[in-house]
Amino acid sequence: MPDVMHRWLPGAVWQGPAAAQPTVYLTFDDGPIPEETPWVLEQLARFDAKGLFFCVGDNVERYPEVARQVLQAGQQLGNHTHHHRSGWSTPAAEYLQNVARCQQALDALQPPGAPRFFRPPYGRITPRLHRALHPDYQVIMWDLLTCDYDRAYAPDRCLRDALRFTRPGAVVVFHDSLKASPNLRYVLPRYLEALREQGYRFGAL
Repeated sequence: MPDVMHRWLPGAVWQGPAAAQPTVYLTFDDGPIPEETPWVLEQLARFDAKGLFFCVGDNVERYPEVARQVLQAGQQLGNHTHHHRSGWSTPAAEYLQNVARCQQALDALQPPGAPRFFRPPYGRITPRLHRALHPDYQVIMWDLLTCDYDRAYAPDRCLRDALRFTRPGAVVVFHDSLKASPNLRYVLPRYLEALREQGYRFGAL
């Protein structure tokens, strides 16, 4: 993300906390769906890795059992709006209502007082919306976007670039979506294996 976005969104998280051991923070956007999310959970379990799943509320309502699987696996859920709305083109009141509707779906599955994480779809959010959300949500942006959703992006190149640009503290974005599936299924296990060999751990935000 450009540095100007950091200045526009004071208080947003772009990197995870520093740790004695090199650590990355894995996030997954656009699920949960039965075709991809359980497979992602299997890969995380293989490497004792934590993940934060930014859920589209409509998917949570359609597949609550998959969202529960995320929690049962010891992973975290976050808010990605109910209908994957852009904060640049959606009226503010409508956008905030869409966030609230997604949160209602998440709250129905989580214990009271669970942390509230939010990631704007496409990373598109205005300073005004950020100020409105920031008191109630920890807004999580990212340090590394894998672009696994890009069907023109060859899987081996996607993996190579993801490894090249990973650094300690990186918040890394994958997508547990059908669109991303070809790259996700190639890249994620190889990415986890390569980083583990380099001495990384996979932490929770």
